[in-house]
Amino acid sequence: MKRLFNILVVVLLLLIQSCKTENGKLPIDEVELGAQLFSETLFSRDNTISCASCHQPNLAFADSLALSKGVRNQITLRNTPTVMNLLNHTPFFLDGRSETLEEQALGPIESRVEMDMPISEVANRLNSSLYYRNAFQFIYHERPSPENIVKAIVAFESQLETSDTPFDAYMKGDTSAISASAKRGQMLFNLKGRCFDCHFGPDFTGDDLKNIGLFDGQTWNDSGRFLITRNSSDLGKFKTPGLRNIAITGPYMHNGRFKTLMDVINYYNNPSEVVPLHQNRDALFNRPLGLSETEKNDLLAFLNTLTDRRFSARP
Repeated sequence: MKRLFNILVVVLLLLIQSCKTENGKLPIDEVELGAQLFSETLFSRDNTISCASCHQPNLAFADSLALSKGVRNQITLRNTPTVMNLLNHTPFFLDGRSETLEEQALGPIESRVEMDMPISEVANRLNSSLYYRNAFQFIYHERPSPENIVKAIVAFESQLETSDTPFDAYMKGDTSAISASAKRGQMLFNLKGRCFDCHFGPDFTGDDLKNIGLFDGQTWNDSGRFLITRNSSDLGKFKTPGLRNIAITGPYMHNGRFKTLMDVINYYNNPSEVVPLHQNRDALFNRPLGLSETEKNDLLAFLNTLTDRRFSARP
């Protein structure tokens, strides 16, 4: 029995050793595999960028640029949205062109401006790696394929949910979790500021597409949803973003034109001052809010309470 035990130990050690390749131990599940793929530069044509290049974990999976850079230093057409808190929210992308997380994950990989790689070629690259062949065999019992590559990335993105903010603590009964200014800001958010009309629910988004007045056909000339549907009523419409972690996902709007949240608040306070020749703007934004400077600061204080504690140490 002792000899059999020793043989089993040796076999077990060999199995463990077989799971160690050029990149170390294999992932324990598809979420961990997806996290590795999310940071893998093999996904880009010139091996220079990964999903994490534009969706940076320390910036709540957004970045700090108005427009990001893809392969060959190409500038993307729109600001990079966060990929946090996407579970159970559709559609995806600023123009709402995808209905599933799978489509969302695949889009940047095959975009000529972003990664410029057919997913089939990504699979070929991963199959050329002993580590990834072993990792996919361990998790999915098969080699890397377009289907299981996207499945792993979606598994990772699906767990990027946040609910540990000062505001969440306040809503659970901790009245000291947010300041008096933030409490006044919450009232402004719901009433005078009319933010709640578009930003509601657990993640502060109604998942709708709106024309908030940032289209004039000249300086502000991104047609948004219209480019997908060719329906004139969709001219200048973009998806309403969620507001969790909004304080660290700037710059803001589809083109990154507003550097700070106060710039955003000032815009909504009187949109026509910024874009006087707007086209097709939703009626909700036709009347100025009339916020005082104190009210603007209170609203900002409230928005700052929506940052998850995992990012609270960030300067």
